[in-house]
Amino acid sequence: MKSNKLENIDEYIHSFPKDIQILLNHVREIIREEAPNAKEAIKYAIPTFIQNGNLVHFAAYKNHIGFYALPSGNIKFQKEISKFKSGKGSIQFPITEPMPDELIRKIVRFRIKENETKEKKNKK
Repeated sequence: MKSNKLENIDEYIHSFPKDIQILLNHVREIIREEAPNAKEAIKYAIPTFIQNGNLVHFAAYKNHIGFYALPSGNIKFQKEISKFKSGKGSIQFPITEPMPDELIRKIVRFRIKENETKEKKNKK
């Protein structure tokens, strides 16, 4: 990445080599398809989708695309993410393998529902 002061996701993606841009755009499109009402932003210096709070984040690294579904997303999909390196709220998708589209879709749908439930509780 060329700069830490990026204004939007387009700038973030364009700061990477073409092969990584393709992967980042692919992940972005999956998220957009599943969360068409989500807003895009840069938070924590990485692409973020917001819908009733932070939904998911993603980022590019030397050998992987990081996907951040918060701890709840990782806990819910423990079995599915077990083949990837992961942390408390992160999953590393190797850039040498196809992105796990359906897993990303499931996680985004889960996070939408989770955020909607929290939002409804907060309004009561």
